[in-house]
Amino acid sequence: MTTPHGKVSAAALALLLTASASALGAGSAAAAGSTVQLPVLSTRLDADAACVAGSSVRATDLPWEQVSLQLTRTWPFASGAGVTVGVVDTGVSSSAPTLKGRVTAVGDAGTDCVGHGTFVAGLIGAAVADGVRFAGVAQQARILAVRGSDARGAVTAERVADGIRAAVDGGAKVVTVSAALAADTPALRSAVALAAKKDVLVIAAAVPDAPTTATSATDSPPARDYYPAADDGVLSVLDVDVDGKRPTGAYTTDSAAIAAPGDGVVGIGPAKNGHYIGSGASLAAGFVAGAAALVRSTHPDLTAAQTASLLRSSAYPADVPRLDPYAAVTSVLTGASAPAAAPASPVRLPADKAAGPLRRALWPASAGLAVIIAVVWLGLVLPRGRRLGWRPSRPDGAVVPEGSEAPGSTPDTATAVTAGVGGPGPTEG
Repeated sequence: MTTPHGKVSAAALALLLTASASALGAGSAAAAGSTVQLPVLSTRLDADAACVAGSSVRATDLPWEQVSLQLTRTWPFASGAGVTVGVVDTGVSSSAPTLKGRVTAVGDAGTDCVGHGTFVAGLIGAAVADGVRFAGVAQQARILAVRGSDARGAVTAERVADGIRAAVDGGAKVVTVSAALAADTPALRSAVALAAKKDVLVIAAAVPDAPTTATSATDSPPARDYYPAADDGVLSVLDVDVDGKRPTGAYTTDSAAIAAPGDGVVGIGPAKNGHYIGSGASLAAGFVAGAAALVRSTHPDLTAAQTASLLRSSAYPADVPRLDPYAAVTSVLTGASAPAAAPASPVRLPADKAAGPLRRALWPASAGLAVIIAVVWLGLVLPRGRRLGWRPSRPDGAVVPEGSEAPGSTPDTATAVTAGVGGPGPTEG
């Protein structure tokens, strides 16, 4: 961007870094009262322009965007460690001091003539430098530098699609795309589909950084979709200012998923220890990519889609929900943001290895008991049965009906009493 949203003049490059801070729903911060003049970041360079040499001016006070994002509250809970973020842009300088040792480049993307890709990478993961309070969102995340443009910043759909694919193939779990193209292409859709298949979260600027035509200082171009942000599966990001509003004259869209700081934000350059000031949705996308790295490092079981859902559901309520990294990292995962539970395994009792030998040992004992029972039966029951003529015994006093004895048998004296014998006679009338 030649100027941030085309509205910063040479006389207006002053940034009141600690001016009355906007909480954007996150509280407030005290002002230190220091005004610093920072050079303006560009998105592309003319053919005859020299490469960006880096800034010597340092922003020493706390930038408003770090206050609004509550980063100092978030860092005790997450660092981005173990997550690689692909930056599809103008390249990322591997010699940038606050990124040194954490940049891996695809091809020649380890150099950055324009400086824009390094600026975005710094928003994602720049480390704290002595005497500077500016820092990236995920300071232990690794950066995968991928070209999505030519060396001067000119973009095409094919270059962006190739950059997304290279970032996915390079092991990135989060990919941020700075370009916002007017037309979709099969190559872009295919690259986004590959990322989804590989569980990589693609984050993209919902609109271009700077309008090239506007009818007046207060008019914005008509709302429309831009790509790859509007493709299915991409988390599209709008930029907001210190008051949580869209910058005057900015491009607009009706399909953005989330908003983040992107107007007058501080970032690093490709060399030296100084800083730049920049504006645009591509920078807002960098903040969201850093927050996604925090979430994926804290909740590694979340899928890319669940990570995007968590970032949105935890965002500060607004027409376009505003990013809240602290809420995203510390949220209790429920519903769509929670990882799917593993299918329940059937309960199996441990095998009793002693059961088999025990059963085998009981067989002889059972057989012996059966023999004892048989002997008792033969010794006691059988002789008694023979004495009784194999008839059941009768209790004392039982009367046997006449003729019921077996032929040739003699009635027992205790039971052979007939009716009327020894009893009272009949009653006389």
